[in-house]
Order: sequence, then structure tokens, then C-alpha cells
Amino acid sequence: MTELPDSLAAWAQGRLTELETKLAFAEDLLDTLNQTVARQQGQIDSLQQQLRLLHQQMKEAAPDEARTPRDDIPPHY
Repeated sequence: MTELPDSLAAWAQGRLTELETKLAFAEDLLDTLNQTVARQQGQIDSLQQQLRLLHQQMKEAAPDEARTPRDDIPPHY
């Protein structure tokens, strides 16, 4: 293989180091984003479960009554 001139070899080595550094930061960012997405998915799952429970409680509390805002007495009465 042909030897590269010193200046070109130094430039290539510097460029390689720079790319490796950027790759390391990108991998770290990707790991952080994956953890964030996983945490948020857990929160979404929990909120969906809570919503299902609340919906079920509402159905059980008044299964036959359909309430309207007119049914509520204003607080000043």
C-alpha cells in the first residue's frame, strides 16, 4: 500500500477522530431518547389504564341516568 504524505495522514487521522467523537455523542443521544420514549410509553399505558377505570366507574355509578348540565343546581341557590 502507498504511504500517505504526513499532512494528509494527519488530516485523515483528525477527521477519523472527529467522526468517532460525533458517533459516540450520537449513540449517547440515541440511548437517552430510547429511555425517554420507553418512560413516556409507560406513562401513556398507565394513563390509559386510569382512564379505563374512570370510565368503568362512571358507568357503574349511574348506569341508567343521563345527566345534563341543566340537572345541576348552580352554586348560588
